[in-house]
Amino acid sequence: MNIVTANQGIALFEIVRDASVLVQLVLLLLLLASLLSWTMIFRKWFMLKAAGQLATGFERRFWSGGNLSQMYKELSQNEEGNSGMDSIFVAGFKEFARLEKQKNIEPMDILAGAQRAMRVALSREIEDLETSLSFLATVGSTSPYVGLFGTVWGIMNAFHALGALHQVTIANVAPGISEALITTAMGLFAAIPAVVAYNRYSHDVERLVTRYEVFSEEFSNILQRQAFLAKA
Repeated sequence: MNIVTANQGIALFEIVRDASVLVQLVLLLLLLASLLSWTMIFRKWFMLKAAGQLATGFERRFWSGGNLSQMYKELSQNEEGNSGMDSIFVAGFKEFARLEKQKNIEPMDILAGAQRAMRVALSREIEDLETSLSFLATVGSTSPYVGLFGTVWGIMNAFHALGALHQVTIANVAPGISEALITTAMGLFAAIPAVVAYNRYSHDVERLVTRYEVFSEEFSNILQRQAFLAKA
């Protein structure tokens, strides 16, 4: 079995080595796309896992009944390092505290200002969460077509070479067809993981964004009660 596998690997290397320059460039492009997509797949997995754990920890702390002002002071000390719900909370509470100090301002105006700040922070978080997803989608959708282009080109070259022969055998056809089909296989090899990762991570991002939005609404309700109490 090992001998067969080794022979297959040698044959595959020889096919790629003897392929036309264009087919080799297509294979190189697909290989680079595959390596980049796998790099982003692993980075995105760690990022989303950390974001989920951070959201869970923040929710546990937020709903534990602690003092929100003290919580804000602690988080605002490292405002640039905040992310996820931390960032949304700091943005909303900061704007709420600023507007609350102003005189002759209506409670609903205070609430509206805090909500705007939270929406801006939420937009930034969504943008960070969706980073790399467009690349995975591009690799997943275009790699099969790039591989198909290499296949068509390889078959064209194979038939063009056969046109000069008087007697055609399977030995004459096989190398050209094998060269052509490798690009299709490489295109699928690059595309399938990217598509699977894109679908999985898009779902994970959607779930995280929903959690952020729910928190923003619940926090808005808390700020609304505080705004009316402060101006009562």
